[in-house]
Amino acid sequence: QVQLVESGGGLVQAGGSLKLSCTASGRTFSSYNVGWFRRAPGKERAFVAVISRSGYDSRYADSVKGRFTISRNNAKNTVDLQMNSLKPEDTAVYYCAAATTFGVEEGRYNYWGQGTQVTVSS
Repeated sequence: QVQLVESGGGLVQAGGSLKLSCTASGRTFSSYNVGWFRRAPGKERAFVAVISRSGYDSRYADSVKGRFTISRNNAKNTVDLQMNSLKPEDTAVYYCAAATTFGVEEGRYNYWGQGTQVTVSS
C-alpha cells in the first residue's frame, strides 16, 4: 500500500509556472506508475500526465503537452509536475495517483492523494 500527499499548489498569473510534488510513503514506491489528474470547477476529473515506474516512459494530455513535464525521483519517493505557461483553464484541483499498470485511465489507479488547488488568474 502507498499513501500520497500533494504539495505546491497556489495562485499564479497566466503565463506563470508552478511545480507540484507528490510524496509517497512506503518502501515500494518504485513499483508504481504515478499519474496526475485534475478536476476543474464543474467538470469531471481528467487525466493530465503519467510516468512509468522507471521514469523512462510518460504520457500527457493534449491540453498540456509542451507545457507540463512529469518527473520522478524514486530515491526520494517523489513525482513532480512542472507546469509552465499556465492558462486560466488549468485552474483545478490536482491529484496524484498510483497504479501497478501503466496508462491514462482513471480506473486503473488504486491510490489517490487528497489534492492540491491550482488557480491561474487572467
